[in-house]
Formats: sequence, structure tokens, C-alpha cells
Amino acid sequence: MTTRTTVITGSASGMGAANRRRLEAEGHRVIGVDVHDAEVVADLSTADGRRDAIAAVTELAGGSIDGLVTWAGLAGLTGRPGRLLAAVNYFGTVELMEGLRPLLAAGDQPAAVAISSNSTTIQPGVPMDLVDALLAGDEEAALAEADLGDSFAAYPASKLAVARWCRRAAVTDEWAGAGIRLNAIAPGAVETPLLAASRADETVGSFIDQLPIPAGGPASPEDIVGVVSFLLGPDARFLVGSFVVVDGGSDALIRPDGMPVPFVL
Repeated sequence: MTTRTTVITGSASGMGAANRRRLEAEGHRVIGVDVHDAEVVADLSTADGRRDAIAAVTELAGGSIDGLVTWAGLAGLTGRPGRLLAAVNYFGTVELMEGLRPLLAAGDQPAAVAISSNSTTIQPGVPMDLVDALLAGDEEAALAEADLGDSFAAYPASKLAVARWCRRAAVTDEWAGAGIRLNAIAPGAVETPLLAASRADETVGSFIDQLPIPAGGPASPEDIVGVVSFLLGPDARFLVGSFVVVDGGSDALIRPDGMPVPFVL
């Protein structure tokens, strides 16, 4: 069997590291991208860092990759500027997706998974002006818009923009038309360093464990990465542009009639 090559951003910790372990156990060759302890060390908060990451992955990949998962992301925290989340969570996802798409197009049954969040559906007051600015693609303007609020608002906005970008791109000639399956997942609360940092935050820490989770509590990273393995594999060949909520039932509890939303002409 030919070894599949999968690129994982945010591969050094949390769900990215768990995803790496899972895929390597399944026989994948993994090219990790992170700010430390990775095959490609790059800062995805900057345009130069993203370009360097794409160039380095291209050099290592040998002409093609079969999978891409964009775990790299930051949480909203007290004192953390909103522009940093917009830069990493949105542009660090979309530019890597777009820059590595030609390698995916040359791969074997290629698939990509973008990481969104259930905050896109259960957190009130998502700043839609920021979502629109991100999707417009002008990074300077989007970062300026993100600076009008805080990183707590920028987080769901950046993740909603990722999901919408994914659904728009997934059905195009460049993605589905080129044989590349692109989907997004929306994790809920997962026991990772990111969640630990949120619990320790002076502003939101006391609210973190108040989120109702019908399944009984936060997920482990392994609970989430199994879904990613499925989406990367052949059994998910007819999933295109899907938004898969993996949150232990929080979204269904809070918004039982939120999905599906009927199409109205």
C-alpha cells in the first residue's frame, strides 16, 4: 500500500498532535507545521510565515500530498489582540489551503479538513462585519476591523469565516472539480492547552465549565481526531462542503431547531 502524505498545521500540541499520532499509527507520513517541534517551523500569523510554510511543505512533499488538516489556531484571551486571531485562525487556514491546493490536486484521493468551532453557532454577538471583512480577503482591512473589538469576539468570527470559506470553496472547480474533498469540523470543548488557557483567563475562565455538554463533559483530543481520520479517508468520499459539529451535543441542546435551515426562495 502506498504511504499517504498528510500535512497538519498546529501539529506540536493539542488536537494537532493527537491527529498526528493517529495518522502515523494509521501509516500516514505526516508533515507538521508549527512554531516549534515540527518538520516546518513557521509563524502563520504573518504573510511571510505562511509563504515560507507553503514553500517548505512543497519542498518536502515531493510533488503531492494526500491530506491537509489546519489545526493551527488561537483562543480569545484577555489582552490578546483580535487581529492576532484573525491572522492565525483565518488567514493561516485559508492561505495554507489555497497555497497547498496544487499539491492536493496531484495527490491520491485527496481530502482537506478545515477546523472551525461550535462557537460559531452557540456564542451570541458574533461580529458579522469582521466575518465579512475576512471573507473579502483584504488582510490589512480585516485586521483593522478585528482591532475594533476584542479577541473573545474575534474567535467565533474567525471560525465562522473559515466555515463559510470552506463551503464556498469546496464546490468549485478548483476543489471538488479537481477531485479534492474539502470539509470543516466544529469541535466544542476539548481538553487541550487551548482550553486550559481559557479556564485560567481572568475574564472568561469562570464561564468555561458552565457550557452544557449532554455527552457528559469536554472531549479528549482523541474523540475529535477520529472524525478527521474519517473525513480524510475513502468512506467520506461523498462529503463535500460539510460542516460537521463535534461537540457532545452542546449545539443541539442550545439550538435544537437551528439546523437544518430550509432553503427559502
